[in-house]
Amino acid sequence: MTRGHADPISSIVSHRALGMTSTLCRIAAILLLLSGPGVGLRAEQPNKPILHGQDWIAITGKPLAATAGAMIFQQGGNAVDAVCAMIAATATMWDVLSWGGETQALVFNPRSREVIGINALGVAPAGATPRFFQTRGLNYPPEYGALAAVTPGTPAGILVMLAEFGTLSLKEVLAPAMHLAAGYPIETETADSIEKNKERLREWPYSRAVFLTHAGAPREAPHAGEIFRQPDLLATLQKLVDAEQEALASGRHRKQAIQAAYDRFYRGDIAEEFVRSVQEQGGLITMEDLAGWRARIEEPVKTNYKGIDVYKLTTWVQGPVMLQALNILENFDLKAMGYNSARYIHTLYQAMNLAFADRDFYYGDPYFPPQEPVAGLLSKEYAKDRSRLVNPERNDPAVKPGDPYPFQGGRNPYRSVLEGWTYRSAAVSAEPREFKEIFSRGTTSVEAADREGWVVSVTPSGGWIPAVIAGRTGVGLSQRMQSFVLDPAENPFNVLEPGKRPRATLTPSLALKNGRPFLSFAVQGGDTQDQNLLQFFLNVVEFGMNVQEAAEAANITSYQMHNSFGAHEARPGRVTLNASTPAETIDALRAMGYEIDTKERTSGPINAIYFDTQHDTFWGGSSDYGDDYGIAW
Repeated sequence: MTRGHADPISSIVSHRALGMTSTLCRIAAILLLLSGPGVGLRAEQPNKPILHGQDWIAITGKPLAATAGAMIFQQGGNAVDAVCAMIAATATMWDVLSWGGETQALVFNPRSREVIGINALGVAPAGATPRFFQTRGLNYPPEYGALAAVTPGTPAGILVMLAEFGTLSLKEVLAPAMHLAAGYPIETETADSIEKNKERLREWPYSRAVFLTHAGAPREAPHAGEIFRQPDLLATLQKLVDAEQEALASGRHRKQAIQAAYDRFYRGDIAEEFVRSVQEQGGLITMEDLAGWRARIEEPVKTNYKGIDVYKLTTWVQGPVMLQALNILENFDLKAMGYNSARYIHTLYQAMNLAFADRDFYYGDPYFPPQEPVAGLLSKEYAKDRSRLVNPERNDPAVKPGDPYPFQGGRNPYRSVLEGWTYRSAAVSAEPREFKEIFSRGTTSVEAADREGWVVSVTPSGGWIPAVIAGRTGVGLSQRMQSFVLDPAENPFNVLEPGKRPRATLTPSLALKNGRPFLSFAVQGGDTQDQNLLQFFLNVVEFGMNVQEAAEAANITSYQMHNSFGAHEARPGRVTLNASTPAETIDALRAMGYEIDTKERTSGPINAIYFDTQHDTFWGGSSDYGDDYGIAW
């Protein structure tokens, strides 16, 4: 599927009678919820205003970064230029990523009328093998430190998108990020993240120097509103601009000049300092690893749900899992169940179980053998077959991956491995809050569109705090290596191998209707991403919410899939519901075998654009979960 490029009463008798009546009423309520449309949540008045735009729209994880996109639009740039500026800004602001992380994007090209995938996920270095980590007593590559790093992908992702589809120079597009690197008033969320992680940051000399601006004080991290400066990162960005400008001065055209910046990062003096400091801090990345890796332009995968084409990147991320879930859910009348009723939540949970079980077994880097059975996994017939496994009355904690091979005319080469596959369930003693934080770790999202028709959806990530900074480059290292497995019995398609991409959670989304952009949407949150995006999409398509209502609406979170981080554990039957979920719904779900906790906000945070084809305008939505915000004109 790829191509290179949350009274006492006085009488005992009356007490007993009341108790029996109450119990019978509750049983009756549960039975009603199980047998027909149940009590659910209603879409409430959103807390944020919806964005409206005619010329352009830019939404991302930090208000300052959205402003960077607006600045580029005001200079005449298109949506690709604006997205590149926003990724650069969010990476500079450490919005759960940095410059050493990874970038993946979907781009709608209004000229060719096609959706294009950008694969800028780094790879395992040459010395990274299962044996290397197993001999160190590890079941997975580590969560932190230089050994957690794959090669940096975000610089290449920006440069490739800009060169191929942008219009402005690298100098123009990097100007907002360079201004931020010179110094910007750091926001509370990032400043507090530094303080929370200061013990680990002290372990790495270059990270300590950048982040712990008040070393030895009770609070060592910057204070909110303090000017946070990154002179080394600024120097690195200046080197990229210098490479471009020198190439232009020598007569090279725009693409060649951007390629000169690419070469300086991955093959020149920036690469040399990057590699030197990575190896100094115990990492494995070499000059050959950097020089041999490249970002790719790809064909995404898609499915059609009730006349809407939904696009995702292929199996090197978890994106196809949403397409699989949509194919399964197409066999049920979701609207008749009612938004977030017990029946709806149960059906949704079961469909996700089936799709995520397949993710956990079959997804991996499509550029490495064995070839993932994508055609079978996305087959409507396979989805119908899987939908028959949904028990309408109870959760199945032992659901397993299916066998998609017969649905693409093949035979499963891992049939014996599949038969022995089981969940790695989290220990009962594990701290629930810590488990959930790991499960929803990381990422930001970037959405942009313009009047010409360019649309871009991106989920850049990696190199989040606490990150190892690579020497004087100012670049934070990725932690994505931990998403590999070392045991083929867990996932034969995602076993660590030098030069291979780990199967990541990052998952931008685009939807087209009648060949025109309909929705562009993405979210942060690790293994929760495609759960949130699936529900957002259904909120719009099945329940008629506008894009802001859908972005803020209550979601559920399942943990019945393997965590892509840490110890890769699962908690079958565990679900987080919104705190406003009615007691009757919770009771019904508990009767179906669910272990339930609640949370005040469960919306993502989701960022999205709806395309109003009747008026040729944009509607922007950004959930009220974190710092995410947008701006439109």
